[in-house]
Amino acid sequence: MSVNSSLFDRVRIKPRCEEPRRETDPVCERPGCQAAGQHRAPKGRGNEGQFFRFCLNHVREYNASYNYFAGMSDDAVQAFQKEAVVGHRPTWSMGAGQGRRRRDGAQNTAEFDYLDPLGVLHPGGFQRARPAPEPPKPRRPGPVMRALETLGLEDGADGPQIKAQYKVLVKRFHPDAHGGDRSYEERLRDIIRAYDTLKAAGLC
Repeated sequence: MSVNSSLFDRVRIKPRCEEPRRETDPVCERPGCQAAGQHRAPKGRGNEGQFFRFCLNHVREYNASYNYFAGMSDDAVQAFQKEAVVGHRPTWSMGAGQGRRRRDGAQNTAEFDYLDPLGVLHPGGFQRARPAPEPPKPRRPGPVMRALETLGLEDGADGPQIKAQYKVLVKRFHPDAHGGDRSYEERLRDIIRAYDTLKAAGLC
């Protein structure tokens, strides 16, 4: 079937009830003007969201003389512009201590109820003193570590501990303590060499 068929001229679609009907344009609100008010113009401060309806000529005339700050002093205009930076919402200083009040007079902490197990959201929480980190222990050389291990001591042993442990081990492994048995001589030599190593390192 051709698109130019006469059958297409007789096709009519019935409008549905729920389809919005096109409203006629309102009349221009300028007194004495009967043209269609197709253009919106704001009504001014204190009437945000409300508009006049004007024709094209009268909306141009209205916009040319429109001043949102008409009737306001210079100080009032500056205060308005400063509050406009934050959207005219109440603000308060970051990290304000407990007891400081917001601009609207509300307490910082009493007004809000939140779960903060780590205390990071509590005012002043970022000023809490952190414990000083422990200074790193000096790393001892390998021969010293092996000598301490031979004597059965930990890395942090000091001079008096080394001397006391040395005396205990010499008495334990000396041949006289075993009735002249010389089977412990090698162990005794290792203990004496380990003590000499520690002594040369200045630990005892």
